[in-house]
Amino acid sequence: MKSNVLIIGAGGVAHVVAHKCAQNNALLGDIHIASRTPGKCQAIIESVHTRGSLQRPGVLRAHALDAMDVAATEALIRATEARIVINVGSAFLNMSVLQACLRTGAAYVDTAIHEEPDRICETPPWYANHEWKRREACAAAGVTAILGAGFDPGVVNAYARLACDDYFDRVDSIDIVDINAGRHDRYFATNFDPEVNFREFTGTVWSWQGRQWTASRMFEYRKEWDLPVVGRQTAYLTGHDELHSLSQHLDVPDIRFWMGFSEHYINVFTVLRNLGMLSEQPVRTAEGQEVVPLKVLKAVLPDPASLAPAYTGKTCIGNVVRGERDGKERRIFIYNICDHEKSYREIGSQAISYTAGVPAAAAALLIARGIWDVRRMVNVEQLPPRPFLALMAGMGLKTWVRENGRDVPLAAQAAPADA
Repeated sequence: MKSNVLIIGAGGVAHVVAHKCAQNNALLGDIHIASRTPGKCQAIIESVHTRGSLQRPGVLRAHALDAMDVAATEALIRATEARIVINVGSAFLNMSVLQACLRTGAAYVDTAIHEEPDRICETPPWYANHEWKRREACAAAGVTAILGAGFDPGVVNAYARLACDDYFDRVDSIDIVDINAGRHDRYFATNFDPEVNFREFTGTVWSWQGRQWTASRMFEYRKEWDLPVVGRQTAYLTGHDELHSLSQHLDVPDIRFWMGFSEHYINVFTVLRNLGMLSEQPVRTAEGQEVVPLKVLKAVLPDPASLAPAYTGKTCIGNVVRGERDGKERRIFIYNICDHEKSYREIGSQAISYTAGVPAAAAALLIARGIWDVRRMVNVEQLPPRPFLALMAGMGLKTWVRENGRDVPLAAQAAPADA
């Protein structure tokens, strides 16, 4: 059994992870939060205390850390005696933090695919370029490394596994649909790290179609979806982390990712891209200073965590799965609805951060209980999905299944005898 958690990062998702770990500290033990800005870590700790999130009295401590420094991260893991490291910092940190976990034997959890600062939209399957190169090392060291344990990637991977195992004899397609039907009071803002957000959408859109990688442009393909609670929504074919693992681990010919964008977002995005403000490559100013336009843009846009107090509306994220069962065609939608205002009332978060942070904390709990402590590197679809989804339902993210116009909570559906 694992105990003591080190959370790396101090943004909106780290805020959620800290609250949810605190609500379960009887099992998880001491909770430590580390980032380059310890003041942000301390603010999260104060929020946990103010909202009474601690399940029982315990250690909750902030630390200064540059997680790109493997030796420093290793030293902090050892000093805190952390047995589970939850990496919810920048995606640039993944390989450094993973290496520190390999040196210490601590379990590793992240919520996004690794990125290199000077490259975007790498050749698929992207995981093979970085994380999967450490598979053998994790297995040799007996280190549990769970990749992409947010919502998308993460929960949608579990939905895909569940559909393949329990609902279909053959799956023909999986369309992951991510809609934020919420509203905030800012002229323009991203719902998570602006640098990461824009990097997702400025390169080639890769999708898995006909059992091969298919390239397209951002906003080239759009589709309307009729969804529970949020109604009819327009979404665009987009590349995303989970496609890079699901395509390799599931026998499904078509796997696509669709994300909703408002016309306002698309207009602002287009202007910024045309001006060169979304570039990850450095430029030199007239004064001789070297700057990265995307980092400058990040510095002037609102902090995503600051959106929470005024956010209203709901998110709807899930998988439209088509295939065959018992010789008949079948179509289901496995999904979650999350409320921005409810998330804020509970822990001071907006729903985008909430949906990413709760699954990461749930993964840590499953490692601590031994259910997901597999002592090797895995993506979420390689793990049993029902314990994960059942745990999250009790932590604030309930799963529903829509079929033939009827919506039923997953918890109300009995698992097959061999599940």
